Amino acid sequence: NASLYLRGEEELILPRSSSYIGVLIDDLTTKGTNEPYRMMTSRAEYRLFLRQDNADERLTEIGREVGLVSDERYQKFLKKKENIEKITLLSKKILPPSKKLNDFLEKNGESIVKAGVSYENLIKRTNLDVFKVNDEFNCFDGFTREEMSQVNIRMKYEGYLKKQQQTIQRTKKYEEMAIPSTTDYGKMKGIRNEAVQKLSEIKPLTVGQASRISGVSPADINVLILYLKNSK
Repeated sequence: NASLYLRGEEELILPRSSSYIGVLIDDLTTKGTNEPYRMMTSRAEYRLFLRQDNADERLTEIGREVGLVSDERYQKFLKKKENIEKITLLSKKILPPSKKLNDFLEKNGESIVKAGVSYENLIKRTNLDVFKVNDEFNCFDGFTREEMSQVNIRMKYEGYLKKQQQTIQRTKKYEEMAIPSTTDYGKMKGIRNEAVQKLSEIKPLTVGQASRISGVSPADINVLILYLKNSK
């Protein structure tokens, strides 16, 4: 950000949904701390997305935009992304019922099939994963373990990931609703004195950030949103 400032460019703010450092900075600036702060996964409401395996997926494009990612590293990222899409596409292939397939299912404690089944369906089963399926059918040969692992996580936890993505989308409008730095909270009718004091002291950049300040209630946030809409 110091470099961006010197170049006269817009500052980089990492949202809570993209990184743990985004959670850490947001917590320290909105909630403050009376004792040493330690970043724990439990502090992040979107921790299903903030995983070690997908850090490049979450942050490489952002890093590229601000000049932190070299051409070589970016090309590796694009290749990995392309391979993950290829694995996902290959997983849609239907396996016809056969003795080999049913022997594989029985060996792993899964119910046998009488109709065709996709590799994706097999991967999603409780006792199976992408590696066991590949070892048996060689369907993903040529791809790295890291690429297959990421596909495995996406498929195993698809329902949970979709639900969290919907939550992120719902809150996104508040995270993007900017609060002008010149806002005078004391002029807002219906907002509590404690909220005025906290908002004036912390000066949140967005409504989403304001909603996480201790002492600012949902009712105060509603007043703030109405004020911002009427002042446009």
